[in-house]
Amino acid sequence: MISRTSREARPTLALVGASGAVGSVVLRMLSQRADVWGEIRLVASSRSAGRKLAVRGEHVAVRPIGPDVFDGVDVAVFDVPDDVAALWAPVAASRGAVVVDNSGAFRANLEVPLVVPGVNPAQARVRPLGVVASPSASTLAMIEALGALHHGWQLTGLVLATYQAASGAGRAGIEQLHDELTVVAGNRGLGQQAGDVRATVRDKLGDSSPFPAPLALNVVPWVGALGDAGWTSEEEGIRQEARRILGAPDLAVSATCVQVPVPTGHSVAVHATFGRPITVEAARQALVEAPAVVVLDDPESREFPTPIDIVGSDPAFVGRLRQAPDFPHTLEMFICGDNLRQGCALNAVRVAELLAAELAEAA
Repeated sequence: MISRTSREARPTLALVGASGAVGSVVLRMLSQRADVWGEIRLVASSRSAGRKLAVRGEHVAVRPIGPDVFDGVDVAVFDVPDDVAALWAPVAASRGAVVVDNSGAFRANLEVPLVVPGVNPAQARVRPLGVVASPSASTLAMIEALGALHHGWQLTGLVLATYQAASGAGRAGIEQLHDELTVVAGNRGLGQQAGDVRATVRDKLGDSSPFPAPLALNVVPWVGALGDAGWTSEEEGIRQEARRILGAPDLAVSATCVQVPVPTGHSVAVHATFGRPITVEAARQALVEAPAVVVLDDPESREFPTPIDIVGSDPAFVGRLRQAPDFPHTLEMFICGDNLRQGCALNAVRVAELLAAELAEAA
């Protein structure tokens, strides 16, 4: 048991969005990882104020968000929608907290470092706005594996297809998928005629889905908002985030983002081209040695990562490693990561721990 006195000497952490889907995962992580925090202050909207949530074996009351809630906070992790982060992160920073933001509100801001501790940890120290951004879950699913390979062979191009879980749309996405699966369950005739799944889902559930098309018995080649020239915001974001995190501003990136009927766990099919000759054997060794990557790749035994097998895990899982026969400097691979745990919560917690270590150095 850690004494109250020893905790009082440690930095104070605020978790904003503590009652949400990602916030609940962060709470579990804070109870499982090394305890570097003093007070952990739980913050959410007024709807959740007063609820008690478990963290580090204690039940802590949720406070409503407001300026005063950030007084005395050293690090504030935000797991909230973009508009909420855009409004409240500057307030938290103005009160002296360093913000670690999991939303998309600051990812494209060049004054805000975009940090993955296993790839570019030093960037967390340069934060003119008092905010550190965490990349999207789809980027996080692949970036530590790609970072290990980029270090040795210099990535020059990426062609990606993501297969993104319903939980990427939060609790509403998970609920919509399960509701749709309930509606179509047992009807073996569905999917045999154009529009029959769509009509059945709409008839039973209405038009309130967070997805632009039914997800049950389907895949949807659209994640995010409409961007430039037909690209989605998610696809544009992956391109810019990969370049920034890897420190490769000229890296050629093309991504197609697809929503799939998986509750949790993003997957990425990667076509990676390097500036130096690379072999499957050398790449496998580099990935085995990468601390946040697990290689699961045995073609003869049909062993490869799938999202339902890696859910609840911290690392990224890499398989289907193979040399592209028509592209001698290119490798193909399939990567899976838990988009709530590995893809959102874990990175924010690791960044917060970097900041806690920095504060300890300065003390």
